[in-house]
Amino acid sequence: MPPTSILNPKISILVAMAKNRTIGINNTLPWRCPEDLKHFKALTMGHHMIMGRKTFDSIGKPLPGRTTVVVTRDRNLTIAGCLVAHSLPEAIAACGDDTRIFIVGGAEIYTQAMPLADTLYLTEIQSDVNGDAWFPEFDQTEWHEAAREIRRQETPQALEYHFVTYSKKT
Repeated sequence: MPPTSILNPKISILVAMAKNRTIGINNTLPWRCPEDLKHFKALTMGHHMIMGRKTFDSIGKPLPGRTTVVVTRDRNLTIAGCLVAHSLPEAIAACGDDTRIFIVGGAEIYTQAMPLADTLYLTEIQSDVNGDAWFPEFDQTEWHEAAREIRRQETPQALEYHFVTYSKKT
């Protein structure tokens, strides 16, 4: 019988969001934050990342060192170098024995994944930002802030942001 961790993988949500919950505009990130991209890479390397088709389109290719699982309603879609699933449960099942799965967007996938997640890795952009996609509301009383790292950058744009890790209370 496989270890419990394989039967119940840890599901983490990884997102950068503004104070007003904005996560995107026109299928792109509404800010430029190189350290956030490095943070994303460090967390996800060697693991499965589940994303919606629009999020995949915004990235444009499978990212090296990770397995990309794209969730789509299009039953005929195939993407070279990616696994394709037609629901979040199917996508999670496609991750096999990975003990840590990352949900990386977009808004609809985040909403579906929120009840399943045990960890939130949020990059909290410390300003309101215009956008057309938002991270879902969640009950912060159900989560414990496990870590917070305050960062600032001047280039490519002035930005204050916090890397925050939340663990689901048990």
